[in-house]
Amino acid sequence: MTRMPIRRSRRPGLRFVCVEHEACSQKSDAEANRVHQLNESLLGQRWTDREGRVCPIGVDDILVVSPYNMQVNSLRTRLPEGARVGTVDKFQGQEAAIVLVSMAISSGDDLPRQIEFLYSRNRLNVAISRARCLTVIVASPRLLETQCSTIDQMRLVNTLCWTKNFADGLPLI
Repeated sequence: MTRMPIRRSRRPGLRFVCVEHEACSQKSDAEANRVHQLNESLLGQRWTDREGRVCPIGVDDILVVSPYNMQVNSLRTRLPEGARVGTVDKFQGQEAAIVLVSMAISSGDDLPRQIEFLYSRNRLNVAISRARCLTVIVASPRLLETQCSTIDQMRLVNTLCWTKNFADGLPLI
């Protein structure tokens, strides 16, 4: 199993892991399996906190979040006892060294609610800003191609696209 590289800097890092899947509307087994692999690869590694202390990564140092309760329940069955798993809203105000975000939806065609729920800038900001060291967004790449019918929807989808470009080190326009 490959280990997830951790950037050691004063600013938290961001990674975007694409996981192909189809017809998932609130739960993705493929993403849950990938989050499990990432979690396992991170446990026991080290991260450097804001004061420069090197700390081992344990179960308490990782938050695993998803916008959907069905995905949260799926993740709980795959992760070790004591893993901190919940919806983005549940972890508002909490922090951890690492945050793993599972988007769970295959494409814009599979959204169970309006675009505004999954692509909420607030929800994405809360998920990303919980991390002290690293956030990993696990998502279907087709979420970056969601059809929009308004400019506001385009802005919302663009925010997720921006996170991918930032994670990939691409120029941000």
